[in-house]
Amino acid sequence: MHTPNQSPIYLIALGAFALGMASYVTAGLIPMIEASFAVSVAVAAQLVTAFTLAYGLGSPIFVALTPAHRQRAGLLLALGLFVIANAASALAESFTALMVWRAIAGIGAGVYLAMGIGASAAVSTPERRGKAIAIIMGGMASGVVLGVPLSLLIAEQLGWQAALWLVTLLGLVAFSGLLLKLPSLPAATATTLGQKLAILGDGHVLVILLVSLLAAIASLGMYTFIAPLLADPAYGAVRSVTPYLWVWGIGGVLGSFLIGPLVDRIKGPVLTFAIMLILAVSLFVLPLAAAISTWLVMLPIALWGAVGWALQVPQNNELILARQAQGDGNLAIALNESALYLGSAIGAAAGGFVLLLQLPTWTLAASAGGVAALGALLQIVNLRRQPTWNGDVQAEPYN
Repeated sequence: MHTPNQSPIYLIALGAFALGMASYVTAGLIPMIEASFAVSVAVAAQLVTAFTLAYGLGSPIFVALTPAHRQRAGLLLALGLFVIANAASALAESFTALMVWRAIAGIGAGVYLAMGIGASAAVSTPERRGKAIAIIMGGMASGVVLGVPLSLLIAEQLGWQAALWLVTLLGLVAFSGLLLKLPSLPAATATTLGQKLAILGDGHVLVILLVSLLAAIASLGMYTFIAPLLADPAYGAVRSVTPYLWVWGIGGVLGSFLIGPLVDRIKGPVLTFAIMLILAVSLFVLPLAAAISTWLVMLPIALWGAVGWALQVPQNNELILARQAQGDGNLAIALNESALYLGSAIGAAAGGFVLLLQLPTWTLAASAGGVAALGALLQIVNLRRQPTWNGDVQAEPYN
């Protein structure tokens, strides 16, 4: 059997690596940017907000507006916009200009990832689709875990602009490669904007998005507060949380890559249900393990990172299958990315409220575990729609 050319998938993953760096590196650059533009930390931190809001809210709109017969051009345009915006950010001479360009970079990043996942599925055979999506998500995870520390080291030596130039360079390499290697993509079904909005009436899609939202509230929300938990004398009194963040991130990279073969063999709803259960258990166990040993706690942290990142591979694959007849899988993926960013914001706000109430720090992990468990219960809705544990990759119709 003919094996399709995999090089476009790895080039898309390279772009996702740059995207992962761009999404998280700005937070580490805030002290340098604060000094460079003579603004407060609170103001400089809004660069992260500008990127994430534009990413989460803008990408579904622009994906929906992309012409059905211009999928390849839309992908390249989004990546080109991302590259230009990062270069312009590095060249910005005012904080206002930097803020605008970070927002534009966020839009380009969000559209690129949604369309990139769709493109990787389009150039893969059905039985390899899960692995292809896993490569893309693994690329993004690697950008966060490996790319961000590397770019921050470079920024410390050469200035904050150097980190953004590195993102620009990687994005440009991916763009050049895709321009040469990415084949024509099948046209999506031509629909009006009103018809595209009908996706919000698809009950199956809404359940998938809600599970992603709950997973993000639990996983990304708790990530925000891992330092207060481990700094508590009752849970290790850890002085530096950096090694634990590395363990979480490395677990995420491994989970993103290793989930691929499973997606191609196990029904998506079953895999998502199992992942949500494991996520809930790892978060519930987190304070218990921390109370016993600062080494033992690395196990639930690694497991939490692995399943937290791995989840989006079966979720995105299921969205593609659910909407392939309507031809708006890219829009579904963009909405899923929005759910993740919204969930992260809700999780951070909820954790802050828990601390404001001066509740014990273990309640942070317990609350996150409870949200993940709620997501697992909700996933039973999709399990009942696909009752078999194994099968082919063809999805049953949903109404």
